[in-house]
Amino acid sequence: MSGRSLRFEWSALTGVIGIVALLPAWLVTATVLWLPFGWWGNVDYWQFVGSLFLLFILLFSRPVQRFVLMRLLGARTPTPHEIVVLNESWRPIIRRNELDRRQFVLAVVDTDSLNAFACGGHLVIVSSHAIEQLDAEQLSGVLAHELSHHLGLHTVALTITQWMILPITVLSRAGMRLRTIAEEATIAFVRRIPLLHALGLFVAAFLHVLSWLLMLNVSLATSLGNTASRVTEFHADRRAAQLGFGNHLLAAMRNWNAVAPTIERSDMRERVFASHPPMRLRINKLAHYLRRYGQA
Repeated sequence: MSGRSLRFEWSALTGVIGIVALLPAWLVTATVLWLPFGWWGNVDYWQFVGSLFLLFILLFSRPVQRFVLMRLLGARTPTPHEIVVLNESWRPIIRRNELDRRQFVLAVVDTDSLNAFACGGHLVIVSSHAIEQLDAEQLSGVLAHELSHHLGLHTVALTITQWMILPITVLSRAGMRLRTIAEEATIAFVRRIPLLHALGLFVAAFLHVLSWLLMLNVSLATSLGNTASRVTEFHADRRAAQLGFGNHLLAAMRNWNAVAPTIERSDMRERVFASHPPMRLRINKLAHYLRRYGQA
């Protein structure tokens, strides 16, 4: 079996759920952004909305990901020491599967957890704690898993979703700020004029409700996207095994589970908002897969 080629997997379609769920809030945001262009620039509404949406294509450019998306995700360029450690684990994956090393960008996020994630078709981000705690083979398994998300095109919908969330969040925060200003102005200047006082309170309440609804839509879309993305984790685990690093990944997951044992998610809210399946379940499924194909 070979898992080295770029190949669309049906599980990548699960990310579309988050995009569809975000559409109401995103269209409201796009409409607000269009208003000054429509009033004073005679810009066609649908052309503006389509152009705004298609800007996500820029996020799939490696230079944009290196200089923009990394910062949005709170990631950084590896230090010289981290580059040495990452290359030791990354190079065998690239060589064994005849991949173009220049296609991917390795980055680091400073956290105290064993974590890694893929984004945008090029970015492979690893936590600083994972670099410190995992040995070279285990780190290879983790990197192979994240690479598998790219090879299975799992990150396409995720990147589009992140692009859609960005203007919604900006507008929501601006609305909350304007609400505060409206409340302060109402109290300071127009409290003695009943009509203006009522108008100021109405504007403040409207901005509060609009901002709250936008972020509620984002939370709903995120929870649906997380529920759907759990499917891709199992596919990425299997693809990592096809790349030849299944046992390395299994050792890394067992290491992680030993340090931070999986807590059973007893209520529905925890299960819905979790972006990954329980580690114990992933370990069992991957071990079964490796035994089935004689890789254990």
